[in-house]
Amino acid sequence: MPTFDFDSPIDRRTEPGDKWGRYVGRDVLPLWVADMDFAAPPAVIDALRRRLDHPVFGYTDAWPGLVDAVIEGIARDHAWQIEPDWLVWLPGVVSGFNLACRAIGEPGDEVFTATPVYPPFLTAPANSGRRLVTRPLALSDGRWEWDRAAVEAALSPRTRQLMLCNPHNPVGRVFDRDELGWLADLAERHDLAICSDEIHCGLVLDDVAHIPIAALDDSVARRTITLMAPSKTWNIPALYCAFAIISDPALRRRFRHEMRGLVPHPNLLGMVAAEAAYRDGGIWRAALLAYLRGNREAVLNAVASMPGLVAAPPEATYLAWIDCRNAGIDDPAKFFEDAGVGLSDGTPFGMPGFVRLNFGCPRALLAEALGRMQRALDDRERKGR
Repeated sequence: MPTFDFDSPIDRRTEPGDKWGRYVGRDVLPLWVADMDFAAPPAVIDALRRRLDHPVFGYTDAWPGLVDAVIEGIARDHAWQIEPDWLVWLPGVVSGFNLACRAIGEPGDEVFTATPVYPPFLTAPANSGRRLVTRPLALSDGRWEWDRAAVEAALSPRTRQLMLCNPHNPVGRVFDRDELGWLADLAERHDLAICSDEIHCGLVLDDVAHIPIAALDDSVARRTITLMAPSKTWNIPALYCAFAIISDPALRRRFRHEMRGLVPHPNLLGMVAAEAAYRDGGIWRAALLAYLRGNREAVLNAVASMPGLVAAPPEATYLAWIDCRNAGIDDPAKFFEDAGVGLSDGTPFGMPGFVRLNFGCPRALLAEALGRMQRALDDRERKGR
């Protein structure tokens, strides 16, 4: 078995980019935006080098080897057999759920999602003249769950679409078959289309299966747009390659129609990387998941000792969703940033009083960040708040 080095730091401060660029010139450790501080898999880097030996980079459609790698990867990892013509290639999943909002219903119709959630979920409906309707997930015995009665009560005859994030960003849930079955039944009874962002499906940390909601049965699949990408699992987001899986021909036509003149083709090198990742990235992914489990344990242990902070264990992703509401801090993201740790503020996710921590980084960096958080809280306690 090959070994992979997730411990050695890679200096990202010399390259322009969101994550480290936000705090340039400041002693702030960035644990916010959802990309990891790890090198991409060797299989992906090698595939990119081989492609660079060909000197022409013209317009390119998905080729059979890429399509086969994606289909085989989804069947292998998620027990879902899809067909080649179900695939619609995209530069990213954010484009995908904006397109879904345009393709479903009419201006003034409603799109439902649950909070907290990845912030573009909350802005996409208005981009297409749709109205956003939300209800919060409920935290019960350390587990984030659907408030089923509240969701049912929120729907109206104008609700046309359910936007689902699974595995969930930011709470880290992998929704189980019972939960997905309830959502599918809800969609059937209210005639809702489903747009399911499953970009973190390769990052399940616990011994649970990620089940694509469209894989439940053909009737669910016919009303579902599933969005996936290799970008989070294999840490290649800036290569811009994603895809929608849409089994229903009419829904697929509407989705493609909304792309015209707006959505570019995915990046050629991103498609090369995607094929390599799905075909040859499994061993690296297994090593990554083992490392992330250790980082998750470090985060949960540290947060448990921090006064006023609580974090439910994420079942997937490299993101910890931390409840700071009992810490007596008005702006927890600013508080920790002032202490030298850059976290995502919960407010854009629809849940103020929380922060999101990205633990996809070398363990020494994570330990330093957690130490800074602990010291800041301890200092605050000593000073009597």
